[in-house]
Amino acid sequence: MRCPFCGDDNTRVIDSRPADDNQAIRRRRQCDECGKRFTTYEKVETIPLIVIKKDKNRETYDRSKIESGIVRSCHKRPVSAQDIEKAIDDIENKIFSLEVKEIESKHIGEIVMDRIKDLDQVAYVRFASVYREFKDANTFMSELKDLLNSK
Repeated sequence: MRCPFCGDDNTRVIDSRPADDNQAIRRRRQCDECGKRFTTYEKVETIPLIVIKKDKNRETYDRSKIESGIVRSCHKRPVSAQDIEKAIDDIENKIFSLEVKEIESKHIGEIVMDRIKDLDQVAYVRFASVYREFKDANTFMSELKDLLNSK
C-alpha cells in the first residue's frame, strides 16, 4: 500500500478490525518512510452490476450517483453524514442481495425512496419530486398525501 503523504510503498498494518457490519476490514497503517498514519478499507469485490436506464442504455453501477442524490435531497436537513452513509450502505446491500447482473434504474430508485422515507420526510419528498418528475402541484400533493397516510 502506497503512503498518501510521501508516496513510499513501504507501509505496515498496525491495527485491523471489522467495519461496516463485517462487510469490510478497516486497517490502520503506518508509513515506514515518513512515519505518518492513515486508514484503508478492504471490501469484497462484487461482480459488476449493469444499470438499465430509462432510455434502455446500459451503464455500470455507480455508488456515487446514489450518494449525490441522497446528499442533495438531505441538503440543510438534520441528517448526519453517518446516517447518510448507513442509508447508502443499506441500499447497496439490498441491491446486491438481489443477485442480478442487470437492474433497471427505476428499481434502484424505488429502493432508494423506500430507504429515504425512513431517513427524513422532507428529503424523501425532495428525492421523489426529482425521481418521479412531478409535472404539477396535484401530483406533488398526491405524493405528500400518500406519505402522510403511510405514517
